[in-house]
Amino acid sequence: MRRSDPPTAGTRPRLGAGRRVPLGTVLGALGLLALVLVGLGGGALSGRRRRRGEDLPAPAPRRARARLRVGLSAGVCALALLAVALVGVGGGAELRPIPVAVSVDWADPGPPVPTNFLGLSFEVSSLSRIAGYAHNGDLITLLRSLGPGVLRFGGVSADTRVAWTDAANARVPWASGVVEEGDFRQLASLAQQSGWHVMLTLGLDHYEPIAAAREAAAAKAALGGWLEGIEIGNEPDAYAQHSIRPEPWTFMQYESEIAAYRDAIEAAAPGIPLAGPDTSGSGAFEAWGLGEVINEQPAMLTGHHYPLGCSQQPPPSIGRLLSPQTRAMELGSLGRYMSISRASEIPFRMDEANTVSCGGVPGISNTFASALWAVGYLPQAMSMGVSAVNLQGNPGNCQGYSPICAPTPEALAEGALRAQPEWYGLLLLKQLIGDRPLGTSTRSRFHPNLAITTFLRGDGALQFVIADDDPPGAHNLAVHLRVGSGFAGASILSLTAPTPAATSGVVLGGQTVAPDGSWSEPSGLPGAADSRGVVTVQIPPSSAALVSVPRSAG
Repeated sequence: MRRSDPPTAGTRPRLGAGRRVPLGTVLGALGLLALVLVGLGGGALSGRRRRRGEDLPAPAPRRARARLRVGLSAGVCALALLAVALVGVGGGAELRPIPVAVSVDWADPGPPVPTNFLGLSFEVSSLSRIAGYAHNGDLITLLRSLGPGVLRFGGVSADTRVAWTDAANARVPWASGVVEEGDFRQLASLAQQSGWHVMLTLGLDHYEPIAAAREAAAAKAALGGWLEGIEIGNEPDAYAQHSIRPEPWTFMQYESEIAAYRDAIEAAAPGIPLAGPDTSGSGAFEAWGLGEVINEQPAMLTGHHYPLGCSQQPPPSIGRLLSPQTRAMELGSLGRYMSISRASEIPFRMDEANTVSCGGVPGISNTFASALWAVGYLPQAMSMGVSAVNLQGNPGNCQGYSPICAPTPEALAEGALRAQPEWYGLLLLKQLIGDRPLGTSTRSRFHPNLAITTFLRGDGALQFVIADDDPPGAHNLAVHLRVGSGFAGASILSLTAPTPAATSGVVLGGQTVAPDGSWSEPSGLPGAADSRGVVTVQIPPSSAALVSVPRSAG
């Protein structure tokens, strides 16, 4: 989480489906027609009055003919408008969906999406509470519904608000919270029951390598193989910006400090994998990631991503979050991360990411738009070779970016967490675990706001992730998937909600997450036929879908 993050405890309208012209349009057309007819009648009346010897002047012959021509033209237009209106009222012709052709490049499949690709990230200040959910609440059921993953504990609180305490380390005055050995034992129970590993961030703000080494040793003793790795410092590239370290503050100063941490940790608990440098964004990673590779040789590279900033101008909005410009920017950011990862052959984990920094923005981060963003962004990361993504959240703040949260303090204490809209996006994406990404190209005469990625399943089936980020009221898309021969139709797992701004009413495959946190893929999903190697699916605006195209039995 960024250092500015505060601590906190229908039916879609379809164009092209019998759209009707409003009654006001009909009445307007009738009114215009009446005025034209009255005008024509008024011209004739003026002539009659002249012939009767009345004092009203009659128009000149040329002016009269001009009026007649204008009146007739207006009358024809009014009649045409009336005809269109009446046809609309009667449920006339449908508007056609926008066609989009999708082609697949089979030449160079990427590596399989790792088993633990999907992850969650929390503040270290939440560690004790979340560890306690090993014995109550529905977190374990929620985690199991996604399959194996990684819980990362880090954020600004790792540096500024939480300290390690044990028999040799008393509670320090600056810490508002602590982590103790008992927390790690409970966390180990949670890991064992859910099948999720743990990544831990050790604080660097207060320079205490010996205390950090004791914390790492306690974590290793309790978690054993469930400890995925440790990081040293949260977004250390931004320390000078936040007055944590004086200028100049570069990777070289950072490296000299973590060297002492590494020596102490290796002496107290040898063999714990190191991850880093946990930068605030891909711009800083270009220098810090390269330095990490050369000087530290970590087991895993890490960094953060937030497409929108809470204090940006113009301010964050759903439109900006789901825009093609944001999508292009995110591709560039992923490219910067992965260029160093590929060159060094060290895997990269996006260990903290979500929609808007500073804990999120209500009306954006807690809406269905966040699910559409996740369904567009995470497959991009998969296709570029990112090893995992941890979505940041706060279980006590349902108004910000949090895939799961508790709506009340009482629910938080009991562990009664509920699935937010973004969680539904993760449930859709879990179907891609183990798949290999394929190149995808789209072609359309129009410019729909569309994200499509293609994956090859182990059994030879194709899976297409489609996110239509156009707003409600836009045209449906007729997506023509050119799969070639050897396939037999498709099944469609749809992700929908009343609007992108909806905070409830999210449905995946016709189902919602159960009160206990469980969800299972429904049977009898809608299908789409294969016609000469092309599968066509209709995608409404502001929705997403996973289209699975199996191999034919023959």
